[in-house]
Amino acid sequence: MSHAHVNENEQIHEPERATLEGKNKVLGFWLFLGGETVLFGTLFATFLALRNQTLDGPTASELFSIPLVALATFILLTSSLTSVFAIQAMHRYDKKAMINWLIITVLLGLAFLVLEIYEFYHYVHEGHTFQSSAFGSSFYALVGFHGAHVAFGIMWISILIYQAFRKGITTVTAPKFYVAGLYWHFIDVVWVFIFSLVYLMGKVG
Repeated sequence: MSHAHVNENEQIHEPERATLEGKNKVLGFWLFLGGETVLFGTLFATFLALRNQTLDGPTASELFSIPLVALATFILLTSSLTSVFAIQAMHRYDKKAMINWLIITVLLGLAFLVLEIYEFYHYVHEGHTFQSSAFGSSFYALVGFHGAHVAFGIMWISILIYQAFRKGITTVTAPKFYVAGLYWHFIDVVWVFIFSLVYLMGKVG
């Protein structure tokens, strides 16, 4: 199949797997996510081991505001849904819908980051800093590392939106959109674990 724009007579259901190169990209990205899972698992284990080492600083139950974090969680999980809609639009070769859903995904990701920055700003003023205790160090290492992944995902998807405008949906571009969607789902799943193990567990003690 040509790498030019796919016309109606050439459309296939999963263009991201239409070529061997595309299949290899998807497989390679799954292996990358496996490595990322190990890395986040290490950060989770470190946090769980140190979460009660607060010294004289504020504890998790004193700091965390569940309504704020729940709002951030809702926003990020909604962005995961919009990324699904984007991939569905890609499978229909609906470039306009795909781009629109990707833009919404980026905007929701930015909203999540704004809430996280506000949250960190509040914690610092409460005396909860990276150097205040082992709890503070492990918390910011885990949650901040996730936030960096969200920021990277926003930049990545933004670049792909520009590429979609220029090149549309082809057997070359489709794997890029697809693996970006996988990445976004991954950081959403990681956040569910952070919300449960860091915030909810911290709030109940």
